[in-house]
Amino acid sequence: MKVLFLACLSPQTGNHTTAERIRSHIESAGHTCELRDAAEFQSPAEVANLVSQNPPFEAALAIHLFKAGRLLLDIQVPFGVIFGGTDINEDVKVKQKRVVMEQVLLKARFAVAFTDKLKEEAEIFLLSQSSKICVQPQGIQTQVTDTFCWTEFLRSSGVSTEHLDELRVFLLVCGLRRVKDPLYLVKVFSEWHCENPLNALIIIGPKKEVISRPAAAAASVLLQPLLILCLLSKWKLLFKAGVFLAQERSQQELHAAMKRCFAMVNSSISEGMSAAILEAMDLGVPVLARDIPGNSAVVQHKFTGLLYSSPQEFVHQSQRLLSDHELREKVVRNGKLYVEEHHSLKQERETYQRLVDILH
Repeated sequence: MKVLFLACLSPQTGNHTTAERIRSHIESAGHTCELRDAAEFQSPAEVANLVSQNPPFEAALAIHLFKAGRLLLDIQVPFGVIFGGTDINEDVKVKQKRVVMEQVLLKARFAVAFTDKLKEEAEIFLLSQSSKICVQPQGIQTQVTDTFCWTEFLRSSGVSTEHLDELRVFLLVCGLRRVKDPLYLVKVFSEWHCENPLNALIIIGPKKEVISRPAAAAASVLLQPLLILCLLSKWKLLFKAGVFLAQERSQQELHAAMKRCFAMVNSSISEGMSAAILEAMDLGVPVLARDIPGNSAVVQHKFTGLLYSSPQEFVHQSQRLLSDHELREKVVRNGKLYVEEHHSLKQERETYQRLVDILH
């Protein structure tokens, strides 16, 4: 069967990684799966024309009900959808988008939610039958490159200190966009760094959009011009006070950087299911995640990671992680066990292969 798969494919993003992994599951069952960036298309009519080309596509799949799913409304072949996270957490709040997403869900043969919470939210906000939505957590597989150099990574990110081996690096993995809120911790971390220069925050990820003025206003007046400089520069030093911006890396290099850092940080406003959090757990790295539904669905506070609800609480939890070695060992051990038990790549593959069979 020839399957069209639409997703948001910005390079070096979780969405791209997830889409490539699911595509491989489909193709391993003997199907042909063509992965295309939803941003390539302006209307459902364009996708309908693509689907009907010779030889025609026989089925379709999309990640994100609005950004990609709406483009499937005019096609004459069966399709399924995968919730992206921001579609259910954010886009449903906009009436015009919600109406479109209800149409997509009504026409889809099936829908996939990464968590039970995401399924519950979809059932509350969208007109859907519960039996159409299945829950399949993301499958996780990490791989660390042998050629990664930690010292070079730090220096290329602008970190300059004689005590690189003593440095405690907190790694914030995210695209530079509003929903990831990369500025959320900048002010308080800079203040903390001034008290203890060995603590550093490195933000790594692709620049996907210019951060909005409201987000910039959340930082101090001093930080705003530096933020603008960051967005316009070619990945140079972000802030002088302990916060740095690293150039995006390949998945294997990113995993290598994760494995060397003191803790992995998530500061998102909204998440469907953060692959970066799960990858950090799999790599044996403690996670400090903002307490939002998508994160609390996978991070159990003080058991598989630490949750925080404010920048000040982030510093408090970080200090606990620094001083309480038993707590650190506990969350690392339990986090890795959680990923092994609940985010099996084999189970994910079997689920998508079964769902694609429904599209026959």
